[in-house]
Amino acid sequence: MSVSTTAPSPAHTPPPGAGEAPAPTPAELLGFAESVAADPELIASLPLDPEERTWVRLPGPGGSEAWLIGWPPGTGTGWHDHADSVGAFATAAGELTEHALAVRLPTGGWKTLELADGIDRIRRLPTGRGRAFGRDHVHEVLNVSPDRHAVSVHVYHPPLPLIRRYSRSGDTLRLEQVERPEDWQ
Repeated sequence: MSVSTTAPSPAHTPPPGAGEAPAPTPAELLGFAESVAADPELIASLPLDPEERTWVRLPGPGGSEAWLIGWPPGTGTGWHDHADSVGAFATAAGELTEHALAVRLPTGGWKTLELADGIDRIRRLPTGRGRAFGRDHVHEVLNVSPDRHAVSVHVYHPPLPLIRRYSRSGDTLRLEQVERPEDWQ
């Protein structure tokens, strides 16, 4: 294989965005997650750990990234967001619970926020159900079952640039940590 180290001349360089497919929409990401979650062979191929979450990275549509995740009983993500990525997830086995904030948070420059009343949302996502979300969506995902694993498919576009992790005490949300892809891959 030959690799050229010289850049093409400006006359032959396509304009930015030319020839690129449009980014997948949250609805398209959800459709992908639901279709993968419905593949029993793939779901059964995920090794499950009795105590810790397990995951396998999958190729996603339109340059997105996808993850097949196994959730032991009683595990969860903690409060977090996916920065500038849109995403979706679908439950393939078991049931997941999502706690989310129905508000867009400021994107930077803060460490602690007081949350208003009435912004909490709780969704139960049994096998076959999923949801899509937009940028800066703050949530936590849990397998509240005391004795049953859950498995889910998650997909993000663009691929996750970072994850911000939060702690929550009552109406106070505190930024605790920023993780980069090298922290979880």
